[in-house]
Amino acid sequence: MTHTDIHLLLTGDELMSGDTVDSNSSMIAQSLSAYGHSVVEKVTLGDDRIRLIRALERAAGVARILIMNGGLGPTQDDLTAELVAAAAGTELVMHPEADRHVREWCAARGIEPNEANLKQAWLPAGASIIANPRGSAVGFAIEVGGTLILTTPGVPGELRAMLPEVCERIVAAIGGGQSHRVRLQTFGIGESTAQARLDEDAEPWPESVTLGFRAGMPQLEIKLSADSASVEVDQCRQTLERLIGDHIIGEDDMALAGALQQVLREQGKKMVTAESCTGGLIAAMMTAEPGSSAVFEAGFVTYANSIKHSILGVDQQTLESEGAVSEPVVRQMLSGALERSGADIGVAVSGIAGPDGGTEEKPVGTVWLAWGTADDMHTLQTVLPTDRAMFQKLVAAAGLDLIRRQLLGLPKLPHYFSRRAI
Repeated sequence: MTHTDIHLLLTGDELMSGDTVDSNSSMIAQSLSAYGHSVVEKVTLGDDRIRLIRALERAAGVARILIMNGGLGPTQDDLTAELVAAAAGTELVMHPEADRHVREWCAARGIEPNEANLKQAWLPAGASIIANPRGSAVGFAIEVGGTLILTTPGVPGELRAMLPEVCERIVAAIGGGQSHRVRLQTFGIGESTAQARLDEDAEPWPESVTLGFRAGMPQLEIKLSADSASVEVDQCRQTLERLIGDHIIGEDDMALAGALQQVLREQGKKMVTAESCTGGLIAAMMTAEPGSSAVFEAGFVTYANSIKHSILGVDQQTLESEGAVSEPVVRQMLSGALERSGADIGVAVSGIAGPDGGTEEKPVGTVWLAWGTADDMHTLQTVLPTDRAMFQKLVAAAGLDLIRRQLLGLPKLPHYFSRRAI
């Protein structure tokens, strides 16, 4: 065992069955990395008393810190408090602070606490609570055989709110300090392309700065980290901005829609969408971000050709002669949306999401996009041969990015279209 060994034990049948996707372990690991720590071992188990107590006893023999996630709720399969008490050789007692928390949580919601609610106030004797500002179940901390056990709820939103205190307790126990980390959110560039540009760059990458990638959909996160703030981290950031700057949309947890909102807000402009194949997904991505009312004027979902004609004014003859998935149609869709909404800028999309409906001339995955203003409108056709859900996500994200690019004066044809690699 080393001084900084941190283990993670996740509990819950839903994790083992696949009904719940584990996002908590990555959240915990990211929070720890900000303090120069990492998880050396992760174990996931179902709600099995025997297996869980064995895992607890083993961890107490090798780990300095054990973060136990899940099993703090009110139901009979929430076993964490009971099993930690057994591992510590102590009993469960009603913790006055935890009891007060549960009762106040219930009162705030106008409900009378029942036996199941109050079960969450029974903690191992000698434990100290970890405050939960969002849920009814507090976490707790207790020392067992030289191992500091920190328990946290399985609900992601509750865990997120509690992690700052968890990290503070870990730093107090084993040391560590704030590392310097920069998280850049990008769109339209893959790990291989980003790495290739760095490899081809003449400037050497300093050994003190770690470069990491976290692929997502539709964004790629690029991470820079060092043990402490340094000029070298700033220099590495400048290198990335020089090499892939037009793909960087923001920092930390910035989403593509949020980045576009920021640009629209700064320029005092509003946007509109006219969607067919994406079914309103572009509008949904924009309005999911807080503050969207200041920059989002309207969204038209014109799936049927008759609606494209009656709502947006797309010419019926054009629809019949060119088809809905065509340049003239998306141009007219965007023109109609801009005129009817009074928005400054917008995007229109029409495509074949599949799995059926394609032809030899227009295969599944074909999409036409139009974006811009009434006086400065651009169009583009591409083919994205993927499944329906992924096709819609890629088209929607590309639509937002194309508006962002036009507003910022970035290259009109990003490489992800030329390579068909969004």
